[in-house]
Amino acid sequence: MDQAETFVLLFSFIAVLVIIAHKLALPYPIVLVVAGLALSFVPRLPRVQLNPNIVFYFFLPPLIYPAALFTSWRDFRRNLRLIGSLSVTLVLLTITVIACTAHALVPAMPWAAAFALGAIVSPTDAVAATSVIRRLSLPNRIEVVLEGESLVNDATALVALQFAIAALTTGTFSLGAAAGRFVIVALGGIAFGLLIGFIARRIHRSLDDPPVQITISLLTPFIAYLGAERLHLSGILAVVAAGIFLGWHSPMIVTARYRLQAFAFWEMVVFLLNGLVFIIIGLQLPAILRELRGESIVDLIDEALLVSAAVVLVRIAWVFPASYLPRLFVRRHHQREPAPDWRNVVVIAWCGMRGVISLAAAFALPFALPNGQPFPGRNYILFFTFCVIFVTLVLQGLTLPLLIKSFRIQSDPTIDDEEREARVQANKAALEFIEHGGNKFSENAVSRLRDEYNERLDELRLCGDTPAERRGEVATRDYVRLQKQALKRERDTIIRLRNQNVINDAALRRIQRDLDLAEAQMELA
Repeated sequence: MDQAETFVLLFSFIAVLVIIAHKLALPYPIVLVVAGLALSFVPRLPRVQLNPNIVFYFFLPPLIYPAALFTSWRDFRRNLRLIGSLSVTLVLLTITVIACTAHALVPAMPWAAAFALGAIVSPTDAVAATSVIRRLSLPNRIEVVLEGESLVNDATALVALQFAIAALTTGTFSLGAAAGRFVIVALGGIAFGLLIGFIARRIHRSLDDPPVQITISLLTPFIAYLGAERLHLSGILAVVAAGIFLGWHSPMIVTARYRLQAFAFWEMVVFLLNGLVFIIIGLQLPAILRELRGESIVDLIDEALLVSAAVVLVRIAWVFPASYLPRLFVRRHHQREPAPDWRNVVVIAWCGMRGVISLAAAFALPFALPNGQPFPGRNYILFFTFCVIFVTLVLQGLTLPLLIKSFRIQSDPTIDDEEREARVQANKAALEFIEHGGNKFSENAVSRLRDEYNERLDELRLCGDTPAERRGEVATRDYVRLQKQALKRERDTIIRLRNQNVINDAALRRIQRDLDLAEAQMELA
C-alpha cells in the first residue's frame, strides 16, 4: 500500500471517528488520538512518518491562522495582561519546573536536554483548546483568554527551545543574549505579520472574485510564516499578527459572497488538518517505543506520568496568583475590575491541553550533535511529550465538561446582549434610510421593505423581553422552527416539480441556493 492509499484510508477512518465522536458527544481530537493509538498496534499497518518540517511549514500556518482571523481584537486587548502572564511567564516557569523534574527522573539527561523537554511541553495548543472549549457553555472571557494564550505561547516556547538546542550543540548559554534575542524575534515576527496583513488587505480591497481571494487567504499564513522564519523571526507570531489584523479589517474590505465561501472553506481546511494531525499523534507511539528498547515500560510510564503531573500542577499553581495578585497592586484611585469568579479561574487552570505543536517540536530535535554523538535524551523527550499530550488532552478534555457542570458555570449573556442591541441599531439605521431616502424608489418597494424591517425589530424586542429566548437571535425560537418547516416545504415542492419535469436542474439549483442562504442566515444568527 503506497502513501496515497494510506492517506485515503486515514481520511476515511477520520470521517467514521468524527461521526462516532458526534454520537458520543465527545470532542473529536480526543477520539482521534485514542483511536490513532489503538490503530497503531494493528499488525502490518503501513508506518506513517511524521516529518516535522511538514508539520511546521504545512500544518501549523493554516491551523493557527483561522483561530487568529476570528479572534476578537477588542476582547484580546482587554485581557492582554492575563494572556501575557500565561503565554510568557507561565511558559518560562513551566520550562524550569519540567527541566528540574526530568533531570531528577533521568539523571543521564543533560540540563540543556531537560530544558528542551520543558520548552516542548510548555505551550498549550490552539487547535486542541478550540476544539474542546467551543463545545462547552463557557463565559466569553474564558474562551478569549484560553484562545489568546494558545496563540501567543508557542513563540515563547519555540524560541526557548532554539536556545536549549544551541546550548547543547555549542556548550554555551547566555541569559542576557537569550532575553534580547527573544524580544527581537517576537517584535520582529509581529511587525512582519502586520506587513503581510497590510499587503493582503490592499489586494483584497481591489478584488471581487471569491475563488481568487480564497486562494490569497490560503497563501497568507504560509507567506507570513515562511517569510518570518527566513528572517529568523517568530513565524507563529507573524501568522497571528496577520490573522488578527485581517480579521479586524475584513468586514470593511471584502464582499458578502467572499465571506460566505471563505468561512466554509476555512471550516473544511481546519477540520481535515485537525483530523489528520490528531490521529497521526496516536500513530507515533510504537515508533517511539521501538527506540527505547531495553527500558522498563513500567518505569517509563511512571516517569512520564510524573512529568505530566508536573505540567498540570505548575499551571494550577500559577493561574490562581496570576488572576488575583495583580489587583492588589492597582492604585486605589483607579477603578479595579471585579475579582474573577474562582470557578472560572479553576476552569482556566484546568484547560492546559497540549497538541500538535509540542509533538512537532519534539520530532524536530536533531538526531545528532555536530560532533556526531546522538542527541542526548531524544527518545525520552519524544516519549514524555507523547504522554503529556495524551494525558492533558484525554484527562483534562474529558473531565472539563464534568467540572463545568458541577460548578454550574453559565455562558456569558453579554455577547448575546451586544449582538441583539447591534441588530436593533442596524435595523433602525436601515429604516431611517428607507424613510428619508426612499423617494428614489417606488412606494410599493418602500412599503414592503419598511414592513420587513419593522417585523425584524418586533422579533428582536420579543427575544429580549422573553426570558426563554435570552440569546442573540434575530427571531424567537418558535419563529425559527416555523421558518425552517416552511423552507422544507419549499424544498420538497421544487424537488417535486423537478422530478415531474416541470423545471430543469438549473432552475432547481438557483431556487435552492436562495433557500440555502436563508437557512444559513438562520444558523448563523
